Amino acid sequence: MYRFVLGAVLAFAAAPAIAQQTAGEVYKWTDANGVTHYSQTPPASGKYEHRLITSSGATSPAVAVAAAAAPVNPQCTAARANLTALQAEGDVMHDTDGDGKPDKVLDAAQRTSQLELAQAAAKAYCTP
Repeated sequence: MYRFVLGAVLAFAAAPAIAQQTAGEVYKWTDANGVTHYSQTPPASGKYEHRLITSSGATSPAVAVAAAAAPVNPQCTAARANLTALQAEGDVMHDTDGDGKPDKVLDAAQRTSQLELAQAAAKAYCTP
């Protein structure tokens, strides 16, 4: 009986120390697709909320902070979209007559060539 009481006292004494370890900072933000993210590090750019979680589990009032957003370069956006399309599985269509509608499927050599061009464009237009 004595050991049981001693164990219970030690467990209650250790509870604040264990709860303190769970306290920390959390960043919350919503991406361009409307998906909410939670992380221990803030996003590279955009608005986010910084929350402090206390040992009791309560959060401090959310503070909206705008990260230093780099200006969006449209050529960078296009190059990254092309890279995504060219690196994905399946056929890649190409608009040959400029009407905005894809006309033919790229063969392996054309796809490799376009992938190299997209990589060069991303390197030129996207800043790290």
